[in-house]
Amino acid sequence: MGQNIALLEDQHSLSPDLLPTKSESRTWKAGHFFSIWMGSVHNVPSYVTIGGFFALGMSVWQVFFIIMLSSLLLAVMMVLNGHAGSKYGIPFSILLRSSYGMKGALFPGVLRGVIAAIMWFGLQTYAGSLAVTILIGEFWPAYLTLGGGFNFLGLNLPGLLSFLLFWMINVLCIFAGMERLGKLTKFVSPLVFVVFGGMAIWSINLAGGIAPILSYSVKGVEGNSFFIFMSCVSAIMATWVAQILSVADITRFSRSNKDQSIGQISGLIITYLLFAVASITIIVGSEIAFGVPIWNFLNVVERFDSKFAIILSLITICISTLSVNIIGNIIPAGFQLTALFPKRLNFKTGALIATIIGILIMPWKLMENPTSILAFLNIVGGLLSPVIGVMLTHYFLICKKKINLQELYPLDLKDQFPYGINIPAMLATLIAGIISLLGNFVPAFGLLTSISWFTGISLAVLLYLLFLYTSQLLAIKFGDIKQSESR
Repeated sequence: MGQNIALLEDQHSLSPDLLPTKSESRTWKAGHFFSIWMGSVHNVPSYVTIGGFFALGMSVWQVFFIIMLSSLLLAVMMVLNGHAGSKYGIPFSILLRSSYGMKGALFPGVLRGVIAAIMWFGLQTYAGSLAVTILIGEFWPAYLTLGGGFNFLGLNLPGLLSFLLFWMINVLCIFAGMERLGKLTKFVSPLVFVVFGGMAIWSINLAGGIAPILSYSVKGVEGNSFFIFMSCVSAIMATWVAQILSVADITRFSRSNKDQSIGQISGLIITYLLFAVASITIIVGSEIAFGVPIWNFLNVVERFDSKFAIILSLITICISTLSVNIIGNIIPAGFQLTALFPKRLNFKTGALIATIIGILIMPWKLMENPTSILAFLNIVGGLLSPVIGVMLTHYFLICKKKINLQELYPLDLKDQFPYGINIPAMLATLIAGIISLLGNFVPAFGLLTSISWFTGISLAVLLYLLFLYTSQLLAIKFGDIKQSESR
């Protein structure tokens, strides 16, 4: 493996960020992977999603089971799609070439690595800046009233300053390197357990004990309970579709596949167990105490009567948001932009460009209209889930976990696929994506759209195998015809 990497380095003038990770740079242990996704679990959208499950009429135990089933499924998907990264050390943008071809990889790569990543980066940066504003206000109350009626495209002066400050911290992390980022994720792990465990205890006391929460009465689910249950699981998985796709960008730094497997499985399941307890107790406990559920945990923090608890909680939220923003958004965007312009950009310049675009899209404006944001992310998620199906099918069933690195870095730009596109993979992705989203326009397909994550992946697997088998039969048939004609 080491000889292959050295050979690729000698032969290519590409950015070294796109080449397989060297063995000395593979330093991430299971502990690093245990904590990297905590920020993705404990955030405002996740809590709002759980609140939506209760609004559907789900009971406490049904919601708990949905969360834990999703965590198990998510852990398996992360480990499976992270296998190639840990084995070959290649980033997501290069791994896509194996299943889609040199040119074909651009379509799913741009969707995930540029559009979705930059959108999420802007939104997460703005969400983190809200915590920064509250945090600064705890030390300097006058900060909250700076600028008076100042307004910059919808942001007051404290909001603008907090956004730029948190944005700059994200940018500094780009240049810190993966080693320091790994240490950051390990540092935030115990803080997350302390803070969100404390929120759960606070909510239980607020409700008068655990018994009232467990006996919380619900109106019951209306309609087919099984499909509503699966739609809830699909909703949680859909928020992870981008991270599942580009997990190779992280696992390429793993010491071994065992490290990333143990770390991600244990980290996600244990973190989701804490999330299940915290989210259920916070939402149900606040409704019992105040008559209205609190779905935004920043509002929960503001109700604490201890200044130390408020500051510790806000710092933890900022660090966890920063961690997931770097790993889930900046890294994929940086690598994908580098793959699009390999001779002009490296990872750091590509990531910097992504962060600048993240400001230009004015995410605070986008959050003023949540309906349009959810619609956009739903479309991207519906198109990206089939990519997972194609990638896993190609790697495990077609390639049998064996990749020829020379085919992914061709010197003469000649691709293993005609015209640089794996036609069966592209067709399967497009058709599965369209069908999984068709329910937004054709009510008859509404059921499939309600479980779009499952629909997209399962259809992509079946269609890819069908199209691949058909193309092979046609190739054999036309090959026999040409041979007979030559005779």
